[in-house]
Amino acid sequence: MAAKHDLTMRMIPFLDRHLVFPLLEFLELKELYAADDLLKAKYELFRNSNMADFISDLYKKINKTDETPKEIADKRQQVLAKMEQLQAEVQKVMQVLEKPEVISVLRQDKTQNLQFLKDNYNFTEETIDILYEFGQFEFDCGSYDGAADMLYHFRVLSTNEDKIFSALWGKMAAEILTGNWDGALEELQKLRETIDHKSGVPALQQLQQRTWLIHWSLFIIFNHPKGRDSIIDMFFAPQYINTIQTSCPWILRYLAATVVTSKRRKTQMKELVKIIEQEAYEYRDPVTEFVEALFVHFDFEGAQKKLKECEEVLANDFFLGPIQEDFMESARQFISETYCRIHQKINIKDMTQTLNLDQEEGEKWIVNLIRDTRVDAKIDFEENTVIMNTPVTSVYQQVIERTKGLSFRSQVLSSAIKRRENQAASKETTV
Repeated sequence: MAAKHDLTMRMIPFLDRHLVFPLLEFLELKELYAADDLLKAKYELFRNSNMADFISDLYKKINKTDETPKEIADKRQQVLAKMEQLQAEVQKVMQVLEKPEVISVLRQDKTQNLQFLKDNYNFTEETIDILYEFGQFEFDCGSYDGAADMLYHFRVLSTNEDKIFSALWGKMAAEILTGNWDGALEELQKLRETIDHKSGVPALQQLQQRTWLIHWSLFIIFNHPKGRDSIIDMFFAPQYINTIQTSCPWILRYLAATVVTSKRRKTQMKELVKIIEQEAYEYRDPVTEFVEALFVHFDFEGAQKKLKECEEVLANDFFLGPIQEDFMESARQFISETYCRIHQKINIKDMTQTLNLDQEEGEKWIVNLIRDTRVDAKIDFEENTVIMNTPVTSVYQQVIERTKGLSFRSQVLSSAIKRRENQAASKETTV
């Protein structure tokens, strides 16, 4: 079942090859596919890169030989020669940029900076582009720290919008691969802003860019301490939900797992359920089916079966493996809360079976749930049941609460109208 629900092959078209590598390493560790097939996949992935030594090692393992083919040996010499040439050119540029008198003069205005460098140090746009070229070269060699540094300096100085956009992608990938999650999150936010506000971009191209951004962001979501909270806002934005539904419905697995495990995102469960229902014909897996069984059909037996399947799927998912325990715990809490809302008297034995727990563990779990969530309930140990004290709200109270909400919304609307009228009046006065 693990290989059946593996999403790696669906994701590869939307990832840089350097980001694909950790996924292949994970698959090798989990033994989901034949080791020889994964070795060949790595070789095909990097054979045209600058990582000559790595390619040579892969070739030797695949062909069970100690000899390096001439073409790989020649490639290595070419890479070393190119690196030496670029390092010499970059060193001249960096010597100027690191001078205290230059640092003190450089400002936010890139055009002014470039003019200063042209007038005083004979810089041209091609001189700045050397930083971009070397950053790309280092990234392709697997030197991600150096690549991030070069692309940063290039972006600070360059006025070439297309190359700056490309450098954003490169720097984000480099930060991900070095595990600098704060830096990666910062680059992600810049990329999102650029994609969302770039004018004159064809709709199809924008859709492709958002699809790539969603896939790359998964590395940050499940590694940055605040990743799940901050990036989930992006996924629920209308244009990104549309992208997921149009280009990559399998991302619903990660969206569902994030909502289930996020303590502050339970309010978004309704929206998630609606999307999963809409896309059920296009994509489904045990994680989305668990949400559907519990929140659409209220099928506790079905949710229990899917939760068992989820355990295996999460364990064999590169991104979700680390949150497996958190997901199982949160999923059980959702089952319990939903079960308690629609039952007044609950048999503890039945409940523990629904949660896939043994009797003793289940009893402890239910006691902790009632204590931690402050559910209005009491346990009858003689009958081994939980009795729910469901509060009954009178019709009058319901009317009062709804009227309060209506009054508040009316005040907000009224203040918004007044603000617009004042703005319009001030514009007329100015004119």
